[in-house]
Amino acid sequence: MGKSYKEITQNIKQLLMPFRSEAKEPMAAFDTLAKTAMADGVLSALQKELIATGIAVSTRCDGCIGFHVKGLVRLGATRGQVNEMLAVAVYMGGGPSLMYAAEVLLAFEEFKS
Repeated sequence: MGKSYKEITQNIKQLLMPFRSEAKEPMAAFDTLAKTAMADGVLSALQKELIATGIAVSTRCDGCIGFHVKGLVRLGATRGQVNEMLAVAVYMGGGPSLMYAAEVLLAFEEFKS
């Protein structure tokens, strides 16, 4: 596979720095939305990261996979939890989602190390 999700997320952060300073208000609003949407509530932050990662698989977004898998690792997700989420993502998205399930597993191992 050859991708590095640590590099992907670092590159995205760096590339978006000028945009963040040029579009301060929309980016502040996006950051607030992300923070409030992902905070513990009826669903835990971990459950929400699992959902977000499943959506990242279905939309085939490498950056989203990187950032949300990093969040899963930070929140202590187990390989079993990731596998169950991926099983649902593959069930809902078929073969293309299976290909991106492999990307999630690559990112999970990379961020765990």
